[in-house]
Amino acid sequence: MLDKLVQLDKELLIFFNGLGSEAYDPFWLFVTKQLNWIPFFLLLVYLTYKKVSIKKLGVIILLLAGLVAFTDQMTNLVKYTVARPRPCNTEDIQALIRVVKCSPTLSFFSGHASNSMANMVFMFMVLRRYYKHAYLVFLFPLIFAYSRIYLTMHFPFDILVGYCFGLLSGTLFYQIFLWIERKYNDKLI
Repeated sequence: MLDKLVQLDKELLIFFNGLGSEAYDPFWLFVTKQLNWIPFFLLLVYLTYKKVSIKKLGVIILLLAGLVAFTDQMTNLVKYTVARPRPCNTEDIQALIRVVKCSPTLSFFSGHASNSMANMVFMFMVLRRYYKHAYLVFLFPLIFAYSRIYLTMHFPFDILVGYCFGLLSGTLFYQIFLWIERKYNDKLI
């Protein structure tokens, strides 16, 4: 069963990688860099700032920092336990893919996918109280994580598992936020 999943994962990567072309490589290389998303993150902070007190915004930012640290550490723990090579370093498919970017680090599961999904789940749950279209924040993890497949840095299942872990982590940290909000509501106003 596991062998069939691994083979399917490789076939999906080959398919998605085959959709790319050199003309789009610079775009996906730009998309995959976290620093290039700073304007988006600042927009989210600003939209949150418009609706909550400065103290509550501080709590949200601290929880987001904790969430990033948590997902990074858990992702690295799993990566070093599973030790799956990145697609660009997987010998049996190297001749079948177009490698745009490569790294000697490990692949399973995607830190980009887990972090982006965790943070956007958390932000969605905060912002949905105030904004009808808060669900649009999920465009970020979709585009961001797809860049990792396009560049041959991750297999599709690496992304899927990263999304699932991010969903759970973001929900957990939102529950912590709700607990803090209930317990210290008078002080956060």
